[in-house]
Amino acid sequence: MKEISSFVPIVVFIGIIVGSLVGYYFRKFLATRFLERTEMKIKEMENKAHQEAKRIILKAKEDAFKIIEKARNELRIKNEELKAKEEKLEERRALFDQKLLEFEEAKTKLIAKVKKIEELKEEVNRLQKEAREKLEKIAGLSPEEAKNLLLEKIEKENKEEILARIRKLEKEASEEIEKRAKELLVLVMERYAGKVASEKTTSTIGLPTDEMKGRIIGREGRNIRTIEQLTGVEIIIDDTPGVITISSFSPLRRELAKRLLEKLIADGRIQPARIERFFEEAKKELATEIKKRGEETVYNLGIVGLPSEIVHLLGRLFYRTSYGQNVLQHSIEVANLSALLAAELKADVSVAKKAGLLHDIGKAVDQEMIGTHPEIGKELAEKYNLPKEIIIPIATHHDDKPPTLEAIIVKVADAISGAREGARNETYEEYIKRLEELEKIALGFSGVEKAYAIEAGREIRVFVKAEEIDDLEAEKLAREIAKKIESTLQYPGEIKVNVIREKRVIEYAR
Repeated sequence: MKEISSFVPIVVFIGIIVGSLVGYYFRKFLATRFLERTEMKIKEMENKAHQEAKRIILKAKEDAFKIIEKARNELRIKNEELKAKEEKLEERRALFDQKLLEFEEAKTKLIAKVKKIEELKEEVNRLQKEAREKLEKIAGLSPEEAKNLLLEKIEKENKEEILARIRKLEKEASEEIEKRAKELLVLVMERYAGKVASEKTTSTIGLPTDEMKGRIIGREGRNIRTIEQLTGVEIIIDDTPGVITISSFSPLRRELAKRLLEKLIADGRIQPARIERFFEEAKKELATEIKKRGEETVYNLGIVGLPSEIVHLLGRLFYRTSYGQNVLQHSIEVANLSALLAAELKADVSVAKKAGLLHDIGKAVDQEMIGTHPEIGKELAEKYNLPKEIIIPIATHHDDKPPTLEAIIVKVADAISGAREGARNETYEEYIKRLEELEKIALGFSGVEKAYAIEAGREIRVFVKAEEIDDLEAEKLAREIAKKIESTLQYPGEIKVNVIREKRVIEYAR
């Protein structure tokens, strides 16, 4: 029993070894068979791939052949078309060469004709010169003298007819123009009903008591010196009771000094330190007021897109007057009138309105810059990049012939605003001076006997010497006087020139 039990492990071990060997060779056999089948599949795939490649190459060759054949056909067609075009071009070239030859022949003939014409012209000029010399020799007159003599003779013989025709044409034209202009102006002025009363800058300040004058002057004049130094104005304190006067070329400085003095008078304690403090307050208030007035102006007119600097300058115009007329109110009125006129005349309403508002913008700084207010206004408009169509009316609203329709409209609106009854006023000295200059201009023409300015300078009546000036020359004289007034004087509205020729014949019966 012990021998059998010792033999079993040996048998098991041998069995394991034999099983392992059998399993190894069996797996090897299976692997060999799998490898053979794999190699066969690979060979089959290679054969199929070779066959597919051959098929693809054959197909590609066929497609390439078709493409090449198509390209050859297209090339042949293109060559045929090109050959046809070359033949046409050759035909045109031959035709052009023929035309060029014909043109050269025509040019040669034309040059010959021109030369012949020049020769004939020279011959005609020579004959005219000889004829003129003979006529001058016979008549004893130069061509200019002969022409003047002929014109004088025609004028004398037909003076009445010429005068009648001139008067008829002028009357018809002026009546029609005046009728249309009056209709247009009346329509515009009826539609715009702006106030006439103009606001003026105050240059005097009332005092509660005369004792306040001493406080304003201060000890040894230190208060008044401080006020004048800060504001740049001159404070005039005289014997007039209850009033002091502010004198300065700048309306803004006068307004600033006025506000400062009002604050000091209301406070009652006047000394340099308080003067400086109230001055800063007054300056800030005035700056705010200027900005507010400019913004209110453009808002009320419905104008947008103006630079803030231009709006500020508009506010400054409130403290500027011209012939007693507030310039800002005048500018607003011109803007409204320009817009109405532009609408009636089919012009650009927006441009006319803006240009009308800004036409006197130069007056905001004309006391600080050199030049006339149209020139200064043009510089300001260009500086702040305003459109050219607005700059032109600003620069030309005082010219005789503004270059654009909108510029003419602004000029007319400016004249309407300035000429309205009560809109402007002058001092007595300026009024007398203007009338004297008006009469002096008329008396400066030869043949004028007397001249009287009437209707507050709106009309000048000129009496001429009947023995020296006839009716035709009176017509010319009226136009010449009007042109001289336009080029010499500055005035609102228009001036009527009335030339009167009266001939009196006196005889006595004895």
